Amino acid sequence: MTHISHKPMLNNADINRPDVLAEVNAAFDAYEQALVTNDVEALDELFWASPLTLRYGAGENLYGHEAIRKFRQGRPATQLMRTVTERQITSFGADMAVANIEFRREGSDRIGRQSQTWARMPEGWRVVSAHVSLML
Repeated sequence: MTHISHKPMLNNADINRPDVLAEVNAAFDAYEQALVTNDVEALDELFWASPLTLRYGAGENLYGHEAIRKFRQGRPATQLMRTVTERQITSFGADMAVANIEFRREGSDRIGRQSQTWARMPEGWRVVSAHVSLML
């Protein structure tokens, strides 16, 4: 039987460190700007360039950075503007964070939800996993 330690790896001081939150918020803001302006190059850069990266979209499941990149290149560049109505970013230690938002697109009453897991890589903060959905 494998022994699982119950000793916490993080303490309260490691969660939501102001310096880490500032960095992740800046990365998230750059992502949001790239998304609504369809800056595909910036979007590609902000996702971890790995076959382990994934993005579950409203109508697609994308496995690996290459699949995500191809999706971005092929999607219509219309009606991308959205208003973020709720936003919560939580960091865990110096190198991991989760971002969750609710949003609405112009002309729609549907609520969208987006979650992202961000990790600090040697090249900077990158999305390693993302999920986008619309409430019915």
